[in-house]
Amino acid sequence: MDFIIKAFKESIRVKQAFLDDPERMELVKSAAEYCIESLEQDGKILFCGNGGSASDAQHLAAELSGRFQYDRKPLYAEALHVNSSFMTAVANDYTFDDVYSRMVEAAGRRGDVLVALSTSGNSANVVKAVEQAKKQNMVTIGLTGAKGGKLAELCELCIRVPSGNTARIQEAHILIGHTICEKIERTLFPQ
Repeated sequence: MDFIIKAFKESIRVKQAFLDDPERMELVKSAAEYCIESLEQDGKILFCGNGGSASDAQHLAAELSGRFQYDRKPLYAEALHVNSSFMTAVANDYTFDDVYSRMVEAAGRRGDVLVALSTSGNSANVVKAVEQAKKQNMVTIGLTGAKGGKLAELCELCIRVPSGNTARIQEAHILIGHTICEKIERTLFPQ
């Protein structure tokens, strides 16, 4: 039972440290504003990540393209890994490092947003996707752990969770993502 209590306390500690940092909170607000600006101009939000971060990417894309808190018009948001035939073909014919950058090249347009999730900030395929997005004048937002890795230097905006623990980082990423989704929904579809 002690490890369960410890996990809950650590998750709360990480989120409290994030909340207590006004600069981090401002980054979340800025990320939402970039997304809102893109969507208002008929742009789209693309997400990428690996493993649990891929699940988070797909989850957040669904919150926008489906609905979040209430019924409203769907928004163009997509996780880049959902086409398994594309993913396996590119991984086989090129390398796994190219799977996201090729889809960004195909689908991304100037003013679109790429949200890159990587707890280390160093996932090669996610880094290459950001590099490609920058070539195409897309807005790049990174969600990482405390160190930020390569994404901290590449992304226009990098939101670093103050932890080195993958599970705690991912728990915070989904909270950050949900907060961004709520800001987008409330702004574009006020009730």
